[in-house]
Amino acid sequence: MNLTLKIWRQKGPQDKGKMVDYKVTEISEHMSFLEMMDVLNEQLINQGEEPVAFDHDCREGICGMCSMYINGEAHGPDRGVTTCQLHMRMFKDGDTITIEPFRAKAFPVIKDLVVDRSSFDRIQHAGGFISVNTSGNTQDANAILIDKHAADEAMDAATCIGCGACVASCKNSSAMLFVGAKVSQYALLPQGRVEATDRVQNMVAQMDLEGFGNCTNTGACEVECPKGISLENIARMNREFFSAKIKG
Repeated sequence: MNLTLKIWRQKGPQDKGKMVDYKVTEISEHMSFLEMMDVLNEQLINQGEEPVAFDHDCREGICGMCSMYINGEAHGPDRGVTTCQLHMRMFKDGDTITIEPFRAKAFPVIKDLVVDRSSFDRIQHAGGFISVNTSGNTQDANAILIDKHAADEAMDAATCIGCGACVASCKNSSAMLFVGAKVSQYALLPQGRVEATDRVQNMVAQMDLEGFGNCTNTGACEVECPKGISLENIARMNREFFSAKIKG
């Protein structure tokens, strides 16, 4: 395939960015999107130009590092995949592909397509953990009976990889699907109930402090989430939050 790429280029956080057009040729439909980007960067390096900076790590849809806004969709036109799992067979010969970084006040651009998502880390630090007794008197996990339905829902919530597609796809740049998933994976299990009241209040407070918007139930986040995290997790987080406020 021969393609035209319109890519956001920005030298640094304080620099003014712009869209730049590039041509790539002989792209195989079997390539992943990031492999196509590798081809472009090799071409730019051979021409003595600066390669396009973009996030990536595992390239297996696990780490949540890759974050491109492709033709107006987080992670591109496919569903249930990250950018690294998107394949070029989703495009046609002669297509023009627009590639931008995830856009949100809380995700400032570092360079080109790379954004700073450390705001997610700070939300996790605010309450995305449980305190465990390591004195030698710890209870064996298998001795704690957990309802199968609750365990399954907790595992579904825990599949969130923190890529930020929910934020990028939301018209309000809301992080409530991410925070809802992190709150839910603990709230559904007995180990997480001990600190449940503080956890949800602290994580929501940090989310607001980071500058994320609120949820208006559009549902774009669930549609474009590569792991299919359900909106039910936002509802559960709201219930946990209101319950914590009443208790507090």
